[in-house]
Amino acid sequence: MTFLSVEQPDGLVSSTSGIAVDFVRDWRQAASRLSAGHRTAFQHGYWLGAWYEAFGDVAPLIAVISDVATGKDLAVVPMISHVRRGIRIVEFADLGVSDNNAPILALDAAPMDTIGRALVEALRALPDGFDLLRLKKMPAQVGGRPNPLVSLGRAGSCSVNGNLVLIGDDYEAYRASIRRLQMPRCWRVFSRLGNARFEIATDAGRAREFLDVMDVQQAERMRQLGSPFVLNDDVHARFYREVARRGVAEGYAVISALVCDKGIAATTLGVRHGATYFLLRISHTGKTWANFSPGLLVTERTMAALHAQGVRRFDLSVGNQDYKRRLGAEQVPLTDASVALSWRGRPFAWRDHAAQGLRRHPRLAALAARAMGKGAR
Repeated sequence: MTFLSVEQPDGLVSSTSGIAVDFVRDWRQAASRLSAGHRTAFQHGYWLGAWYEAFGDVAPLIAVISDVATGKDLAVVPMISHVRRGIRIVEFADLGVSDNNAPILALDAAPMDTIGRALVEALRALPDGFDLLRLKKMPAQVGGRPNPLVSLGRAGSCSVNGNLVLIGDDYEAYRASIRRLQMPRCWRVFSRLGNARFEIATDAGRAREFLDVMDVQQAERMRQLGSPFVLNDDVHARFYREVARRGVAEGYAVISALVCDKGIAATTLGVRHGATYFLLRISHTGKTWANFSPGLLVTERTMAALHAQGVRRFDLSVGNQDYKRRLGAEQVPLTDASVALSWRGRPFAWRDHAAQGLRRHPRLAALAARAMGKGAR
């Protein structure tokens, strides 16, 4: 087992009173820590195990934070380090595939207001010479507990947000609230196709079939839009299939489809943790079967099936496409934090802080973007 500790004169790994921080360079060595801790679906072992295996061109750096007096683990922070333009950066294990990032928190830990400061001090003391800690897409809470790393940033400063649909015990009441989408009519139209059915994959083989179709359909859609698409490259494809292989049988990985004799009309990929589901990817055949809105229909059918299994919180992912509002989603702010770990990291942290401040003033942000020649987004 490889631990890298930052020893202080008093024997603590961090100089923050009562908090110890160890760093592990192999996720497999850290995976058993806080196995029953509070987390979101993106700190699940199936997700992180597949992630660290797939994205091998970055260096794992997992912080294990514990109480010095009791020796009990308080938090695990799954991170990586890499070099960009000569700056040594530490950030969450994400690279754009996770909808949120957070520490894993102990179930019975006392308030952990000093954890963020302890993590920063420990990173500064490492011999690696890291320059910048950049933590993105942090939720305010993790498993109902306050996220202790949010205090390092400005609440709600992230450029993206979650899109949450809360559904009570009566799913038909929710379906009535979105009646303008005419989902029952769409289902009737789809049902006229031969052997038409909605299906959730229950084994890795079937999940792979759906993912193969998803990659093709999404790539074609992005080509039509003139947008780059990377989710079907070797690394991403391997990652998503490994998540499915590990988690589909237990219901963690949810891969669903609208299937008929003529083929697969639409697919979804999402992950479930407890009563919360995150929708990550949707694909459909585009104009071929547009008369029954296959993308919306497969999403609504997935939500209905999971609601019957006890899911009540449906996060429709980052990005504020119109269909999410039509499905009743409310925006959930996320937080970014940038902390300079050395003098070389200060300009980058200042730039991040300025960008986060501009997000609170959209008109000013648009003017700044135009002044920089990028155009308003």
